[in-house]
Order: sequence, then structure tokens, then C-alpha cells
Amino acid sequence: MKYFQFVILMLYSLIFVRCADDEDESFSPKPRGYYRIQFPEKKYQMYDSVCPYKFEYPVYGKIERDKHPMAEPCWINVQFPYFRATLHLSYKDMMNKKIADLIEDSRELAIKHQIKSTGMEETVILRDSVKVYGLIYDIEGNTASSLQFYVTDSTKHFIRGALYFNVKPNIDSVKIVLEFLKADVLHLIQTLKWKNVDKK
Repeated sequence: MKYFQFVILMLYSLIFVRCADDEDESFSPKPRGYYRIQFPEKKYQMYDSVCPYKFEYPVYGKIERDKHPMAEPCWINVQFPYFRATLHLSYKDMMNKKIADLIEDSRELAIKHQIKSTGMEETVILRDSVKVYGLIYDIEGNTASSLQFYVTDSTKHFIRGALYFNVKPNIDSVKIVLEFLKADVLHLIQTLKWKNVDKK
């Protein structure tokens, strides 16, 4: 009889211990995971149109004319469907505009994203041989646009660029993609040339 009671007591003990373990496991937080991303090979192609600029962009990018009602003729978007991202490029002919006003507009648009950012780093663009000058705004933190820039020849041409993701801003989930596309934006800037510009 004592042996039977001992066995029953041991079985109950094991059940309670197991239930307690299950209960502990159900309350342990699990780290948030993100989908594994397969990055395509970096290959570039030339974009050359009737617009007064040309540049190289990735083969996994798709160029579309900006369809916004206020868009001007040479405003385009480089779409990255796989990454749910868009690089907006706005071209301005500086014929009737002051360069200081265009630069200030670009700066103000970048600064608007600083409300939710943790900082902003500025990098100077200086390509004397092809008259491409400008500034890159690298905006850190959970912002709608983490990368913006402008380039100009300082007399006639001006382009403003802004990279946006079509997802809720979360730097933890988009950081690796941002770094991948940032290299493409830098390549675009490094290969950008104005048309019909006199070289001195």
C-alpha cells in the first residue's frame, strides 16, 4: 500500500513540475524576427532620356515618370519593387531660380525628418570634372526618409533626391536594405552627368 501511495505521489509531483515548466515557457518573451532577404547582384544600366541629365541605376530598379499633378517634366522615380522602396528625383532648371533658395528648400525638407530621427550626417559631393556638387543627408532613426541629397552644377541644373520605403518606419527592419540601396544611390550620384555642359 505504501509503495502504491509513493508511486502516485511521484506521478503527481512530475505532473506539477511539468505544468510549472510549461507555464514558465509560455511567459518567456521571444525575440522579434525579420524575413531573410536575398539581395540581387549589383549590376547597373544607363538612364539617358530627353532630360538634361544621365546616370547609372541598378538593373533591379524601374524608372517611372512622376505622376503627381504638380510634377514637372523631368521628375522621375526609381522604383525598387522587391524592397518596397522609391527614390524620388526632382529636377529644376535654375534659369529663373536662385541656387540659395533651392538649397534651403532641400535642407528644410531633410530637417523635417529630424523630428523622429536620432541625428543627421551631411556629406559633401564634389565632382569638379563634371560639375556635380551637392550634399547628402544621412538621417538616422525611425524616419520616413533616411537618405536625401541634392546635386547641382551651380548655374543651370539642380536635382533633389529622397529615398522612401513604403512601410512603417522601423530602422531595425529596414537598416540592411537601406545600406544596400544607399550604395546604389551613391553610385547614381557618382555617375551622374549633365548634358551640354561646357568643360573648363
